[in-house]
Amino acid sequence: MSEAKTHKITLIPGDGIGPEVTQAVLRILEATGVKFEWERFAAGAEAFEIHGEYIPAALYESIARNRVALKGPVTTPIGGGFKSINVTLRKKFDLFANFRPVRALPGLETKWPGVDLIIVRENTEGEYVGLEHEVVPGVVESIKVISEKGSTRIARFAFEYARKHGRKKIHSIHKANIMKLSDGLFLRCARAVSEEFPDIQYGEHLIDNTCMQLVMNPFQYDTLLLENLYGDIVSDLCAGLVGGLGLVPGANLGTECAIFEAVHGSAPDIAGKNLANPTALLQSAILMLRHLDESTAADKVQKALETIYSERKTLTRDVGGAAGTTQFADAVLSAMG
Repeated sequence: MSEAKTHKITLIPGDGIGPEVTQAVLRILEATGVKFEWERFAAGAEAFEIHGEYIPAALYESIARNRVALKGPVTTPIGGGFKSINVTLRKKFDLFANFRPVRALPGLETKWPGVDLIIVRENTEGEYVGLEHEVVPGVVESIKVISEKGSTRIARFAFEYARKHGRKKIHSIHKANIMKLSDGLFLRCARAVSEEFPDIQYGEHLIDNTCMQLVMNPFQYDTLLLENLYGDIVSDLCAGLVGGLGLVPGANLGTECAIFEAVHGSAPDIAGKNLANPTALLQSAILMLRHLDESTAADKVQKALETIYSERKTLTRDVGGAAGTTQFADAVLSAMG
């Protein structure tokens, strides 16, 4: 652990349960001994009320300067309203890799104990480029964009991660039997990159079949490489295998910046009631610690978190316990010693 360096981090607590889980996570991070300086910003509807902008210019500047951000959930309007804050930030900073490790926590009863998957999702292209228009009244066209550059760099990210971390197998997930040009290009790029990594087994599965296979036997997979929309859907499906979105971390990675975030919603129905589970944001913060080369601190928090789940004495209600957000954080802090 670095003793001298202070890490300047852009902090977006979010809305709904965001501020509560963020505060819990900050308490745990501060207890690691790693030095942080937090630059706190609102985003979304709250930011608009204060600044007249959904993403203030100062927030963009902070992320560009610090190059690392920790983000709680921000509500995205459905079917209207402002654009997704998540998608906007990913495009702004070219955070092309959405990285979601999905690993079962000890002590939780799930249908598939021991699941350990890596989801690598292309984060800037596909249907999420936002190119939609009304052709004629009653007919809307949405354009899917797949590029050789984007497909190649996400494939290379997946293979380089797999090699560095001892993962043995990668499946590209696609629908090239129907979308022969777009998904076909994605596959061709993945195949080309795979030839540079003969030590890693490479396979390809159709997206619909993959969803079925994951539910029937997730252990046949190791690392999944997916386009943007498929990755969004499959990463949530995989989260369900280990207990839900409240438990799994997320990272948006680019060559210059990284944003670590909880991938669940803002749950306004339980906001302010000390009921929210901070595990997802805490696990995202652990990824952030590793990104900052603070592996000792990351291991310490991970071990404490797993201890709390193994003991099952201080879990939140969503995973069968009775503890509140602050009580859960207290338990993790106690386990850290």
